[in-house]
Amino acid sequence: METKYYTVERIDGDYAYLRREDKAEEELFMIARALLPEEIDEGVHLKYEMLEYQII
Repeated sequence: METKYYTVERIDGDYAYLRREDKAEEELFMIARALLPEEIDEGVHLKYEMLEYQII
């Protein structure tokens, strides 16, 4: 499974908007905050690997 890296661009209620770091020209990816670590905040970098997000 591929490892992907994201930056939390914006938090809006129960959703976070992520930008893929290696494809900055793509649109933001919206995901439910329940699937992310509780400690997330705007500007935080995440690693997605093995169906899990981790703060890096």
